Amino acid sequence: MQNYNELAQSVKISDDKKHLLLDADPTLSLIGKGRSAYVFRIHSTNKALKVFFPDHTHTAKVEAEIYKTVQSIEYYPTLYDAGVNYLVIDHIEGNTLFECLTLGIPITEENIAEIDHALQLARKEGLNPSDIHLRNIFITSEKKVKIIDVARFKQVKSCNQWHDLKSAFHLFYSKSFFPKKIPSFILNSIAAIYKKRFLPI
Repeated sequence: MQNYNELAQSVKISDDKKHLLLDADPTLSLIGKGRSAYVFRIHSTNKALKVFFPDHTHTAKVEAEIYKTVQSIEYYPTLYDAGVNYLVIDHIEGNTLFECLTLGIPITEENIAEIDHALQLARKEGLNPSDIHLRNIFITSEKKVKIIDVARFKQVKSCNQWHDLKSAFHLFYSKSFFPKKIPSFILNSIAAIYKKRFLPI
């Protein structure tokens, strides 16, 4: 069995606000960086290693607990291992909703309904799905939904992000005249405006 802890500890991240990646085992391929972690694909496997920044190790524990809570729900990745500063989950083959929009890959009513169902199942487990955005929802190569980055599923306050995204889908995207391919800079600009609460939907 692969020693995931050793792999995680091979990842060196600068202990400052820049969180620069300094080093990593050669069997790891960097596939993403978020607000709290770097994500790598582990070579010759279908697994991803998420290594948290030095000042976000508390998030690793919270997210591991949430993944354990939703392990019986097919819409969330399998959790294979977890440690003080890392998680090992499925590597998902597919595109995020953000990528679907920038590449012109259609997002369907069925996809939206499936995401709704996935979030409702999490609520039935006592969670409060939050921070649902275009980059943490995947449409897999088998056209199925997968949701990642669940660390904020235990927050108490109400989060309207998914409600607002769904409203935008029905009000704009689903219309025949609305463009199905949107440049990333436009999406990022809309997101920035939304965060400032200047874009009610």
